[in-house]
Amino acid sequence: MGKTDALLDIIGQRLDQRPAPILYVGPNRQFLNEQFEPRLMALLDEAPALSAKVARGKRMTKTRKTIAGVPLRLAHAGSSTALKSDPAGLAITDEADELMANVKGQGDPVGLVDARGDTYADFVHAITSTPSRGMKETEVDPVSGLEFWKVQDSDDIDSAIWKFWQAGTRYHWTWRCPHCAERFVPRFSCLEFDGKADMRSTAARARATAVVVCPRNGCLIEDSEKTGMNASGLYLAPGQEVTEDDQVIGEPMVQSDTASFWVSGLCSPFRSFGDRAAAYVDAVQSGDPAKVQTVINAGFGELWAPTAGEAPEWAEVADLKLPYRFREIPEGVLFLTAGVDVQKRKLVYVVRGWGVRQESWLIEHGELHGSGDTRLDDVWLDLWEQVLDTEYGDGLRIARAFIDSGFRPDDPQLGDIHKVYDFCRRHRRLCYATKGWDRRRQPISVAQIEVTPAGKRPKFGLDVVHLDSDFMKEWVHSRVRWPKDQPGGWHLSLDASEDYCRQIVNEARVRKPGGGYTWVSRGPHDYLDSEAMAYAAAKMLGLERLSDSAARLSHTPPERPAQEDISELPPSPPPPAAATGRRQSQWLGQRRSSWL
Repeated sequence: MGKTDALLDIIGQRLDQRPAPILYVGPNRQFLNEQFEPRLMALLDEAPALSAKVARGKRMTKTRKTIAGVPLRLAHAGSSTALKSDPAGLAITDEADELMANVKGQGDPVGLVDARGDTYADFVHAITSTPSRGMKETEVDPVSGLEFWKVQDSDDIDSAIWKFWQAGTRYHWTWRCPHCAERFVPRFSCLEFDGKADMRSTAARARATAVVVCPRNGCLIEDSEKTGMNASGLYLAPGQEVTEDDQVIGEPMVQSDTASFWVSGLCSPFRSFGDRAAAYVDAVQSGDPAKVQTVINAGFGELWAPTAGEAPEWAEVADLKLPYRFREIPEGVLFLTAGVDVQKRKLVYVVRGWGVRQESWLIEHGELHGSGDTRLDDVWLDLWEQVLDTEYGDGLRIARAFIDSGFRPDDPQLGDIHKVYDFCRRHRRLCYATKGWDRRRQPISVAQIEVTPAGKRPKFGLDVVHLDSDFMKEWVHSRVRWPKDQPGGWHLSLDASEDYCRQIVNEARVRKPGGGYTWVSRGPHDYLDSEAMAYAAAKMLGLERLSDSAARLSHTPPERPAQEDISELPPSPPPPAAATGRRQSQWLGQRRSSWL
């Protein structure tokens, strides 16, 4: 990316126009002597404004230069004396992640450098580095709608520069898509090439087919368009937004003494999209995790963590197909649940049938797409009429549907989260809004929301189900590898698509450096989220308490109240606390599905 050249430019400008003592800190002695010092001397010798100001002879050493009467000191992390010796008006730390964590018992080297500026009111410490290891996630900023890096627990990050960065203003370099004109943050996940999904590619093929996919509308962006995008690029922080004429509005959400900036390696003018893709393919096919880490860290400027994790392969999922079609009800299915994941322009759903010993069958999966705008108004009716309020097989209906309400749209005042609440309030007998959490004491708990989307108090509150996402998704993955000779299998229809199978394993469960687990994304995983919710709905209905003798009866569903009256109905009573076996089945039959 040219970081070191940029630092040399800053040093030269400061020495020429506003001389002050400067301290440059590199990661080690070899780097200073063999890489940085020769380039520094080239700058001092070749720049006409500086060459005459350099004090030469005995006043010049490898690690100390005097220009315009002020010292420029070169130090490395292994020398605490050099870090504590001279005051400085400007300090520059290069490759901070390679600095020693503790300099011979003298403390943090960055803290030692900061102390050199105590006598200068305008002291600035500039720190740059390629990041190293750590967990990474993204989140959508409610102000701009851009997908930014999410602030992680410092215990889950080994990278010093990333910790410094997320403690600051968190500016991200953004591009404006040359096709749809939407602004986005480029990162590794935006890079696509033939064979990326299963890594059945060669470096040459990856180089030839590499493109960046606009995450806002799926536009394909060629490398030849990079120069124009960089020319119109902007740094934006969470809390800011940008107008159509590229005027930045607002202040960063975090007010900090540190101005921090991140830019993706995809933006480098020195490496093409194809170069980045080819390097990644070579690293992955080498089988060496260290090489993959180097490409992710140095090639894309992102944190790296092992992503193999505890996830099956997609071929294992596809191997679970049985000879039945969508909407057919295999023998053994006693009741149905649905899980619906809410995205910006689509709803992703699964319908799953459940039997004794927690055995299950995929009855249907699909996507319902909204119109060209960002709202989903036109698709909620389709969800009700085509998926939830319909009969499957010989008349079986869905007993419970869980719908994700965690989506954060561009407009925080009128968001799709309210659409979920409104939909679930109108269809309260069947639909429950859910919120997923990384870890909870209980896998499932229920709370009430007492406010309508209009801000008024409703006649009846809305139940929101809080889920332990780790528990639910780990259960799905465990069933993918369930022994085939054991009861409790997790089955698929012949109509299950390859995309569905891949999404089920596109998140991996990885142990965090600070302990515990997190889920690392390897691509779209909406169907995994939907399956986790479908399982949670079945668990809430007492799936684990079904007796081996439970059986389904054909029945005529009870007449429902008019749709306009549903929002005024009180919540359905919970099952009796002691209901198990036959009693639980009879209760569920009264609710939705007619049991013995």
